[in-house]
Amino acid sequence: MEQYNEKDFNQAFEEETEKVNAELEKEILFAMIGDVNTGKSSTINQLIGDEVAEVGAKPGETTNIDRYVYRDKIIFVDTPGLDDIEAKHSEETLKFYKEADVVLFFLNAAGTVLSEGELRSFETIRKANKDILFVLNKIDAADDIPGLIRYIKKHTSSRSKVVPISSRTGENIDKLRNEILDILQKKHKEVQFARLIKEKSSTANKWILTASGSATAVGAAPIPGSDFVPLTGIQVGLMVRLAILYEKPLSKAKAKELILATITGNIGKTLFRQVVKFIPGAGSVAGGSIAGGMTLALGYAVKYAYENDIELDAKTLGSLYDFFKEKKQRS
Repeated sequence: MEQYNEKDFNQAFEEETEKVNAELEKEILFAMIGDVNTGKSSTINQLIGDEVAEVGAKPGETTNIDRYVYRDKIIFVDTPGLDDIEAKHSEETLKFYKEADVVLFFLNAAGTVLSEGELRSFETIRKANKDILFVLNKIDAADDIPGLIRYIKKHTSSRSKVVPISSRTGENIDKLRNEILDILQKKHKEVQFARLIKEKSSTANKWILTASGSATAVGAAPIPGSDFVPLTGIQVGLMVRLAILYEKPLSKAKAKELILATITGNIGKTLFRQVVKFIPGAGSVAGGSIAGGMTLALGYAVKYAYENDIELDAKTLGSLYDFFKEKKQRS
């Protein structure tokens, strides 16, 4: 089992908090292109979970560019098609595509998909920015969606992902959101976007599973005692990110209490004994499973507490572990 080290914990907490706080200072810029009937406004409202397009519009004076600003940090810029603007304004419009964190290229599944003009715009934009997602909207009003996706990929050489959605029914909005988060993660802006949108659960699940997988890999390391520092970083990082996601305060003292309850208290020891029963020989596999299992349980317990407004401490954490253990046994 791991041994708690105050210095390692303090270092992990400070580093993770500093990284997350740096993210929270950043703005996120989305550039959107698409015809007026492609459902851009309804899509961003679905993505955020709020009426962003109605309350934040600021029409541009010369280029017909609309800006939708949400909570001062997320900016959606709705630009006209490149074929529809005067040449003297094209450079200003292209600037938004170059600076955008993500370009959302809207196509109408119920209309003409990827016209010559749209294809020309794609080629032009891609020279300025590779982070383009095709948003194939209105799939609820179209047939042969797989065929449309193949058509888009064929004519764009599969250089950008295609996400089929319905902004009317909400179908596949989670998928689009996850693709956006994957792009923003590389730019260290994932936490900022995740905390500002209304939908939290699927992002929390993704982070918990990722942390558990990382902990499993670290816990399987054959060198005794070598796993604590990276495991502390993984578990502390997960708690800090979940606290920011749900916009709940997490003090260093509270994080320390939860870590201690997880790795050195009866919770960790009980889980250790359970794992060893099912896996022959402790070895590196058991070690990895213990680390991953404890991180998974910690993440889901914290998530459940935040979503249900339960005060987190070592005692309630233990109760939540028991709750999830019984739930798993019944399933």
